[in-house]
Amino acid sequence: MFPLSNKSKSLGLLVFLGLLIEAGIGPMPPLKLTSALAHEVEVSGDVAATFHLEPNHNPRAGETAKVWFALTRRGGQIIPLEQCNCNLAVYPKNRKEGDKPLMEPPLKAVSAERYKGIPGADIVFPKAGIYELQLSGAAKTAANFKPFKLTYKVTVR
Repeated sequence: MFPLSNKSKSLGLLVFLGLLIEAGIGPMPPLKLTSALAHEVEVSGDVAATFHLEPNHNPRAGETAKVWFALTRRGGQIIPLEQCNCNLAVYPKNRKEGDKPLMEPPLKAVSAERYKGIPGADIVFPKAGIYELQLSGAAKTAANFKPFKLTYKVTVR
């Protein structure tokens, strides 16, 4: 056999780690992935959320931005808004623990891509800058998942 170069070894390790993560064998929280479709995934306990913001994760101050969160249990089962006591809070970037949110947009059930009845909201960011969106939730009586808290950074132009 031919000896492998360091570059080949590194590439092989990256592919192996990617397969472990894809199979759910790798580390869980805090895991953040970004896909080619501009979706951001975050995991908290046994809940994962795919986050998307229109337009194209590129919101403008003073204009309505639509956000949605495709919540899933471990294994891929969708968690619709009707099964979750969910809350969305929007904070400015440099907040301190205990600060009140800048806004708490009401969540509504939306359908996006292949997801039906997932949490979504309309947000109007007051000015350009960096914001933090925090989605928290707990299962309603008929559902079975652990309470979660997910945080996403958003840059507004």
